[in-house]
Amino acid sequence: MKLSTGLRNALLSGGSLKATLDGGEIRIYSGTVPADADAAIGGATLLVTIKNGGSGITFATASGGVMQKAGGETWSGTNAATGTASFYRHVLSADDGSSSTTAARIQGTVAVAGADMNLTSVALSSGATQTLNFYSIAMPAA
Repeated sequence: MKLSTGLRNALLSGGSLKATLDGGEIRIYSGTVPADADAAIGGATLLVTIKNGGSGITFATASGGVMQKAGGETWSGTNAATGTASFYRHVLSADDGSSSTTAARIQGTVAVAGADMNLTSVALSSGATQTLNFYSIAMPAA
């Protein structure tokens, strides 16, 4: 998982990860994974945008160094394209995907196992619903 310069600066300036990312969304892409979370999306294809219905996603209060998806929310989206998911970005809704050192972003890989985000299948089909039942962000103790 890679944090953007904008997200790291927000955290170092006294903001919380929860306050910074609450209300955002998760975008899952196919294609070449950008070098880091500051880089532009490039030629990657947006497969699906995950939200809580029509609203942004939110987190429960952190416990044990882990912040999880808020209980009672349904994080899902309708696939806009067909493709093989390769990476995701957790962003704020105004993020346009261009190169930025101020946008708060988390970027990670997507696979069936062993990735930052594991899905039951990485083959997404246009028009199908994609749901994320589990999502958490952990801060290591060391």
